[in-house]
Amino acid sequence: MLLCIDCGNTNTVFSLWDGTEFVCTFRTSTEWQRTADQYFVWWSTLLKHNKIEANVDGVIISSTVPRVVFNLRVMADRYFDTRPFVVGKPDCLLPVAARVDEGTQVGPDRLVNTAGAFDRHGGNLIVVDFGTATTFDVVANDGAYVGGVISPGVNLSLEALHQAAAALPHVDVTKPASVIGTNTVACMQSGVFWGYVGLINGICDRIKGEYDRPMKVVGTGGLAPLFSSGYALFDEIEDDLTMHGLTVIHAFNKENIL
Repeated sequence: MLLCIDCGNTNTVFSLWDGTEFVCTFRTSTEWQRTADQYFVWWSTLLKHNKIEANVDGVIISSTVPRVVFNLRVMADRYFDTRPFVVGKPDCLLPVAARVDEGTQVGPDRLVNTAGAFDRHGGNLIVVDFGTATTFDVVANDGAYVGGVISPGVNLSLEALHQAAAALPHVDVTKPASVIGTNTVACMQSGVFWGYVGLINGICDRIKGEYDRPMKVVGTGGLAPLFSSGYALFDEIEDDLTMHGLTVIHAFNKENIL
């Protein structure tokens, strides 16, 4: 079985792939201080609680937080007796190399989303990922990542608004009943929700205009379904796109290296 690990700025996700489907997915907060032993105890305890038997013989990691990679590597080596592939490292090949400015380091999460989206939908895509940042990844017709856009994430924007303005409370992200709010919370929720609908729609339209050919828009991340309910933003919504991309990259490396 393949253990796919996606470490983001806020959460780290472990998913177990049996070659056909994901058997389980578990999520924990991202903390660089967490040791390899702590990761394994957390992982094995959840497996036992859910009565899942896992024979892990491969590990692949995507991490936007470099400091956590060492302990994840140690866990793979110590407990699964395998050397993990780490997306973005020279020894982890991509199905198609990114075409960006020389010297540019593309975030591993964006490379993984590109691989997963191209495998499922072909090329000429815009992948919108709702994470700590909201990212827009442009996938060429041959599956290469060719650039994109990075904007502040939804929850990050709400938190910044709450911290910078003493009179404004912390609010949850939700679709408001109307655009015009009649109280402070409703006003904030409307601003964030409809503001991001406009942001996503506007950026995607500009990308399409600059790219100058038909493009499919794929949404991923926990908030994608919520924002899609307010406007026809996405052609497809993928809740496991990042994990699927990890399986695609791992299979490519097994075929070409192992």
